[in-house]
This record gives sequence, C-alpha cells and structure tokens, in this order.
Amino acid sequence: MKKLYKILFISLILGLTYGQSYAGNKDRAGEAGAGQLLINPWARSNGLGGANSASMMGLEAQFWNVGGLAHTKGTELIFSNTTWLKGTGTNIAAFGISQKLGENGGVIGLSVVSFSYGEMEITTVAQPDGGIGTFSPSQSNVNFSYAKSFSNSIYGGINVKFVSESTSDTHASTIAIDAGIQYVTGKHDEIKFGVALKNVGGNMSYEGDGMSFRGFVPGQANALTVQQRSAGFELPSLIRIGLSYDIFLGDKSTLTPSYTFTSNSFTNDQHATGIEFKWSKFLVLRAGYVFENGMFGDDARMNALTGFAAGASIKVPFSKDNTSGFSIDYAYQDSNPFAGSHSVGIRLFF
Repeated sequence: MKKLYKILFISLILGLTYGQSYAGNKDRAGEAGAGQLLINPWARSNGLGGANSASMMGLEAQFWNVGGLAHTKGTELIFSNTTWLKGTGTNIAAFGISQKLGENGGVIGLSVVSFSYGEMEITTVAQPDGGIGTFSPSQSNVNFSYAKSFSNSIYGGINVKFVSESTSDTHASTIAIDAGIQYVTGKHDEIKFGVALKNVGGNMSYEGDGMSFRGFVPGQANALTVQQRSAGFELPSLIRIGLSYDIFLGDKSTLTPSYTFTSNSFTNDQHATGIEFKWSKFLVLRAGYVFENGMFGDDARMNALTGFAAGASIKVPFSKDNTSGFSIDYAYQDSNPFAGSHSVGIRLFF
C-alpha cells in the first residue's frame, strides 16, 4: 500500500514539473500536429468541458484519464457522433467497448475515432482556384487500453493509440501513449483526484505520391521523379490534473462540482470547471466552462471554443441495482465563429 501511495505522489510531482517546464508556451503555438488528439469525441464528458477528469468512469475515461476505465463493472458500449464547429463540415464518429476481466483481472478498452471534413477543392500553384477535382482528408485514432484497481482507493491505466492522417496522395502515422491514475477517498468515496499524461509519442511526417514531383537532376538528360521529405512535427502532449467532490442530496440525488487543469505543451493552459446533477437513476444534467488566457480577444485567442458547455443524459436502467441499462447523451459546446459543437451518444452497459 505504501508503494502505491509513493507512485501516486511521484506521478503528481512529475506532472507538476512537466507543466512548469513546457506547458502553456505561446511561443510554441502551432508547432505541433495531430490536433485531433485534443478533441474529445464523447458526449457525456463534453457536457462538462472535461472538468470531470478525476471522476470520469468507464470507457469515456480513455480520453480524459485512462485510470477511470478501471471502474467498469461489466461490459460497456458507446456510439457517439459529433458535429464539430457546425458549419465547417467536420464530423466525428466514435465507437468503443470496454470489458472487465474477472474479479481482479482489470479492464480492457478499445475505441475507434474517425474525423471527416467533407470534399475539398484540389488546388495547385498553376491552378490556385481549383476546378480540377476534389479530395477528402481524413484522420483517425485507434485506442487500446488496460486499467486496474490497485486498491479500494487507487486506479491506474495505460492507453496505446495508433494515430493516422491522410489525403488522397499523402499519409502520416505514429504511435502514442497515455497514462493516468485516479485516487478516491472519503467516507462515501466522495473525494476524487486524478493525474493524466497524454499524447507522448514519436514525431509524425508525411510521405506518399503527393510529396514527389517530376524534375531534372544535374547530370541527367531526362526528367526524373523526385521524392521530397517533409519536416516532422511533434504531438500535442499535455498533463491533466483534476479534482471533484460529491455532495449527496438525500438518497436519490447527487451534486458534483469538479475542476480540471490542463497544461498544454503547444498552446495555452486551460482551467475547466463544471457541475453535474444526478437525479435518481434516470436523469443527469451538466454544465461547464473552460477558460484559457486570451480567449476573449480575437487577436490572442487560440481556440474556436469559447468556454461554455452543457449537456444531459437520460438513463433507462434494466435492473434495480443499476448495473445494466442504456442512456442517451447530448452535449453542446459554444464557439466563435461557427454554430457550436453538438455531440450525441448512445451508451449500453451490462
């Protein structure tokens, strides 16, 4: 037990050190790639803006703090669709499954997230206005996770993901790792704390036919196909620290305020606060706000999302102990410009 507490303490110190050393550096903004790794595809947690990273349990914790995956009690399936920044044509489809492996075997999770951006005009230096066809860029993340409860208070996990981006004639890919730990305490497990490190992996670079051209090489009479090398780019690594506290309002209702600090390597740090109200087994209401420096000024803002988020879940239990059932989840995130982001999900658990 003492060893586990030591691991938790070291994780926190490393996280704070990482954040002080690298995070929130505006001079590095725009240097990272794979920005889709910063977009949450799941509806429930989007309703709080991610403020509940310390208390998130089940499959959705794979994105916020993979240690929360260890709370899965059986099998969980989630289908989710997000209209991202409505008006841009961006759509995010996600599917995931998690499964508990016996009483002490931990939990495994698998999810696939796909980003589509619609049709875009092909342009060249000679034809900058297009008119020569279209292409459809795409991005996807495939996540494999394992999480385990080390005691009644400590839950930890690791996530390995394959990151891929492509156009009609170029592609880039890499593998990244997330790790997270949650600590639960209090007489009724009402206090929760979590630390997560995300998007640690190798650089990405593009290759493919789109990186080549026909040209002349000195000493050669005929034109040859020349393959160019693209510059590599880093992943948007970050550290996330969260807290939450459950306030019990009688036997059926719970009010949970939560807070998450996200220390980004390549953009502004973020502070997310949220509150969740659970009524019986049937209804959950959520609201959150995410703040970062410069978000109120058009000149300094680095994020299209403007802070406010809200959502709700309608749950239908199949059993009296609420161990099986399904829920319909919805979340909205405000943005400027565009007409916000809308997420809808269906969750099955048994």
